[in-house]
Amino acid sequence: MADEKYEYKYAEEETLPIPSYEEATSSRPVSSQSISRHCPTEVSDDAERQNLLGQPNNTTRSAGIRTRHGYYQPPSNQSGRSSLEDEPLESPDPRRPAHGEAGDEDEEEGLRRDMEDMEMLDPEADDPRRRRRERRQEMRRRIGKRWAMIRSRFSNWKLPFRISYGEHMYSRMPTIPEQYRPGLPVVARLFGLFVVASLVYSLFVFAILPRSNHGTQYNPESVRQFVQGNVDENRIRENLRYITSYDHVAGTEGSYTLGKWIENTFNAAEMDRVATLSYEVYLNYPKKDGRRVAIVDPPSKAWEAKLEEEPVYHSHDPRQQTLAFHGHSRAGNVTGPLLYGNYGSHADLKALGDSHINMSGSIILMRYGGTQPDRALKVKAAESFGAVGALLYSDPADTGFKRGDTWPDGRWLPWDGLQRGAVSLMSWVIGDVLTPGWASTAGAKRVSKDDNPGLVNIPSLPLSWRDAQPLLQSLQGHGQKLPDDGRNWIGGVPDVEWWSGDESSPQVNLVNHQDEVDKQPIYNVHGLIEGMEVPQAKIFVGNHRDSWCFGAGDPGSGTAVLLEVVNVFSQLRRLGWRPLRTIEFVSWDAEEYNLIGSTEYVEENVEALRRDGVAYLNVDVGVTGDTFRAAASPLLARPLMHVLDRVTDPSRNVTLRQRWDESDAKIAGLGGGSDFTAFQDIAGVASIDFGFEGDEGSFPYHSCYETFEWMTRFGDPDFTYHKALAQVWALLILELADRPILPFDVVNYASAVGRYVIGLDDYALSGGAPGEGNNEGWPTWDPEPLEKASTLFSEKAKEFQKWEDGWSASVFGRGGVEGNAVAMQRWGHNGRMVGLEKDLLDLPQEEDGKETKETKEKMQYGIPGREQFKHILFAPELWGGYEAAYFPAVRDAIDAGNWTLAMAQVQKAANILTRASNRLGS
Repeated sequence: MADEKYEYKYAEEETLPIPSYEEATSSRPVSSQSISRHCPTEVSDDAERQNLLGQPNNTTRSAGIRTRHGYYQPPSNQSGRSSLEDEPLESPDPRRPAHGEAGDEDEEEGLRRDMEDMEMLDPEADDPRRRRRERRQEMRRRIGKRWAMIRSRFSNWKLPFRISYGEHMYSRMPTIPEQYRPGLPVVARLFGLFVVASLVYSLFVFAILPRSNHGTQYNPESVRQFVQGNVDENRIRENLRYITSYDHVAGTEGSYTLGKWIENTFNAAEMDRVATLSYEVYLNYPKKDGRRVAIVDPPSKAWEAKLEEEPVYHSHDPRQQTLAFHGHSRAGNVTGPLLYGNYGSHADLKALGDSHINMSGSIILMRYGGTQPDRALKVKAAESFGAVGALLYSDPADTGFKRGDTWPDGRWLPWDGLQRGAVSLMSWVIGDVLTPGWASTAGAKRVSKDDNPGLVNIPSLPLSWRDAQPLLQSLQGHGQKLPDDGRNWIGGVPDVEWWSGDESSPQVNLVNHQDEVDKQPIYNVHGLIEGMEVPQAKIFVGNHRDSWCFGAGDPGSGTAVLLEVVNVFSQLRRLGWRPLRTIEFVSWDAEEYNLIGSTEYVEENVEALRRDGVAYLNVDVGVTGDTFRAAASPLLARPLMHVLDRVTDPSRNVTLRQRWDESDAKIAGLGGGSDFTAFQDIAGVASIDFGFEGDEGSFPYHSCYETFEWMTRFGDPDFTYHKALAQVWALLILELADRPILPFDVVNYASAVGRYVIGLDDYALSGGAPGEGNNEGWPTWDPEPLEKASTLFSEKAKEFQKWEDGWSASVFGRGGVEGNAVAMQRWGHNGRMVGLEKDLLDLPQEEDGKETKETKEKMQYGIPGREQFKHILFAPELWGGYEAAYFPAVRDAIDAGNWTLAMAQVQKAANILTRASNRLGS
């Protein structure tokens, strides 16, 4: 069959209607003419968890959600919370008139101008009836032109044997015997039917007739310019103003209300599908009178901490502050001698032990940050050295007046500011710690909280340096005086002599009584724009919305930008545009509690994600400064650099790419700490996390000082970096969702793996790797299997990427027309790129041999001891939490001193990398 053609343009499509204000903001079912077939409050049994929106499971509760205060209805206009009374549940656009006002005509006129700019509408067509008439005439003209082109092509066709052999050969063609001629009418009819079917197919191929699910024709560069030019920092500002108008801890009324507002925004944006998915997970909440930190002995030093931050707002703005606590902390009432443990790293506490200080039964005071950025691992280290309780405080040398002016005069944390946060062990278990490895859907089995690998086993509380000061002062004369000799044990709390403490230190009582809910409902909000060419292939775009207080930076800045990106794509959709691949926007709940919302979704849909997930684009802390940073799979380096080349740094006359290169910035590896973790490490979906940040510790992270007022004064007063972030995010979505060939960089990935192998070898040698004939009987450390696999990967990657040059020459050399055979090759090429991350997961394989199903179930897959993580290249560092560990299974074995296991994991990783390389080249 002749190779049919496909031209890279879209056919026209009827635009879906815009919902009314009442439909967009009410909780009642949407009318049949509305955007989504199923409103999130009217999710059908067959629709809510279809495809990557999930499998059949529980739906959103319409009767209310459960919190530590029981069940309640979503807040209404009669809510007692003043911060919610006057806030409309609609997308905050100060320039948008109320529904039904005269501004609708202005909006239609603006839409018409946008269509003119994108070469889809005649500027002279100002009368609606005239425009419709001219559009019909234009369609007839286009069809006539296309038909003339095809007729011309058919008229020029000659039979091959006439061209090659002339009339002589034609005259010698065999004739039909007489006895078969009566059947000719039937044959003629069949042949005619075949010709008609071929003609209809050709009309579709040449875009003369519209294809279902296609959008209007567009110029890709015009779309990119439209996206950049239509981001509005004022809308982002108003988004953030609303987001920060009340606290929204996961599982509480605040997070639920904010989720409903985002759901309404998704509906108003005319998404093809909007759904709210719920899970039932373990969360804890503080009791107001259930927390205490006090010196109880000797009586002469009796003292009790305030624990809470000072009121940070004036009386005319009485927003509620959340109580100070640690998510997933242990409850308890413990008393013991106080010790000072610096940053709480394993090395810090080992240094105390080496100084003959007994930590058994103690309560250890540690400061945030430093050599151990993960607060959970600080508490775990204290537990491992025998402590019965842990206190974490924010030191002014790291986040306060020693760094600069504090609030309200500067961006740094004041004396009473403190850092909330979870102490679940996210480098060991992510998601709901009661359902490790499977989704927390209704009826799912649960494991016990006792001896749970995802939880610490001693109580802990956060403190400000205001409350830490009396504790540090009480240690004077106890244990060892800490010299200021460069070991960095001296903090910035004033009027303190720095002592370690010992068994003779004052006795401190730590109380942490809390409400614990094993099945607390949380809600992820999904909004989907369906792709026109490969709709099952999905680009996920996510940000979490829950925060520890008002969350202006974490995650409010990211949420405000996400909603503006949704708004820009909504404008594109109104022009009839569609991406080649599906885009799914998600607002995650309960990220702050061990990445629960995203992890439960991934665990519920892991097979579909491994089959169809293309990429995950994550923004967590969106903007807290002016320095762009990114952590990503090496596959995504090329599209990111393309985007940075297009966006200008708001405060400098250079592009973000130029500033990136001038500062010698690097794309970091993917460790843990945000919602990309499950996508990359469990599902094998190439992920990226990015945003703008300031100096380390320079914003009031996880405190109630993290407010809209802080952002407008110190974070990003003009919201220009928020605008730049929205442009980067939207353009990156276009790179991945709308280029015919995915812009993944397989060669860059291979180069990165080569560096990872060298780094692993250095790590092993620094860890005392055994040589040949060592006395301990360990196998000789030898990275050669990985080196060979890395070399093969590099060779296959270079060969693989050459195909793209041939495709470009073939398609664009023919005016952008792609034959069906070439299109099939392109889809296969894209599929192998998407499959690369999946092929790097440690999973059972059909070709592994003749093992029975029972045998395979007994085999070990994933990182030994933390099998939830499946990727052989990326995982959170075991004792680093946020940090990336390359070849994590090998590193874990090296850290444990088990060189037999280390070499076994080297061989396993080499085998998987070799298999992935060969599949890439198949």
